[in-house]
Amino acid sequence: MLGPSSASSLRTLDDIDFGGKTAIVRVDLNVPVEDGVVADATRIERIIPTLVELTAKGAKVVLLSHLGRPKGKVVADMSLEPVAGALEKAMGMPVRFVATNWRDGHAREAVKAAAPGDLLLMENTRFHPGEETNDPELVAQFANLGDIYVNDAFSSAHRAHASTEGIAHVLPAVAGRALQAEIKSLSLVLENPDRPVFALVGGAKVSTKLDLLVNLVAKMQAIGIGGAMANTFLAAQDRPIGRSMAEREMLDNAREVIHRANEADCTIFLPIDVVVATEFTAGAVSRTVSVERVGADEMILDVGPATVALLEKALKHMRTVVWNGPVGAFEVPPFDQGTVALAGAIADLADAGRLRAVAGGGDTAAALNHAGVADRFSYVSSAGGAFLEWLEGKALPGVVALRR
Repeated sequence: MLGPSSASSLRTLDDIDFGGKTAIVRVDLNVPVEDGVVADATRIERIIPTLVELTAKGAKVVLLSHLGRPKGKVVADMSLEPVAGALEKAMGMPVRFVATNWRDGHAREAVKAAAPGDLLLMENTRFHPGEETNDPELVAQFANLGDIYVNDAFSSAHRAHASTEGIAHVLPAVAGRALQAEIKSLSLVLENPDRPVFALVGGAKVSTKLDLLVNLVAKMQAIGIGGAMANTFLAAQDRPIGRSMAEREMLDNAREVIHRANEADCTIFLPIDVVVATEFTAGAVSRTVSVERVGADEMILDVGPATVALLEKALKHMRTVVWNGPVGAFEVPPFDQGTVALAGAIADLADAGRLRAVAGGGDTAAALNHAGVADRFSYVSSAGGAFLEWLEGKALPGVVALRR
């Protein structure tokens, strides 16, 4: 199976009459909250179309989400109450926050008192230990809140939890508009892409992306590897990497990826020049060197301009690009330049209609926002783990449960 599911195989809002019904909508409101204020409302904005449609159809709408990792206990700092205000502002209508520890019956009482078209945000589902264990009793409690289940949280779809997967087997279950759009966009990359396809893979560790790389070499025409994980590949080819972050225990795995790529006729691009420094701090003195000339006391912190030019040249021959993981330590200038340059080059090609550009993962989305080009990509997924597992070709429990 190439991906979790294609958009056409999912049940959607079009398949059910919501008039006079109560819709339980699983959303992902796991957003950064600083001093009681939502710092990034991207995930809130993406669920608005589903919520507007459901309330307009006369449904009571009950929202379920987690926030952070409270480990089955009530943790005040992980309450969803501050998120209710941000959601209310985005919706332009009242949102009732329902405080509950999922053991007190408050959720059921609030739903009974609500009217058609009302919007209720329930407290953090992970305040109950049964959420992450997919406990049947908690599943039943969630299901008793309404008539229809809507999953609009692709970013949580890789978890077989009570509110993401368990409930979908108890109630009629459909995909929300955000999840539907996400699956449609991602399916165009792995299941039926315009070829050639190029994958740009960065981040820190080969170990966390080994399954991804093995899956991609069989499906992509070319892969560019950057970030600290590229150091492991360079070390596997006996290049000097100084004091750079690398996984020495993964050298054989890196060589195996290269071997598989050669057999699959997939071109692997590794850095040919890098930006190095002796300390990892903002504004640190750095220099650009060939990968053959990294000093023993230096750390590789970004790809160099020759590598960027090499990748840009390759990208001009591609029709689809999927990006997961920054190619340098973008959060610490000047080591953001490689990521910013590549992001701009891909955005330019997408603007010109030369290719479809899809990116995903929390760090990747942050990097594209930093580069100021996120809105110029064809699609930027807000999902982290779910995006990665989808690229690995794994079935996502929360999506599988929505199939026709």
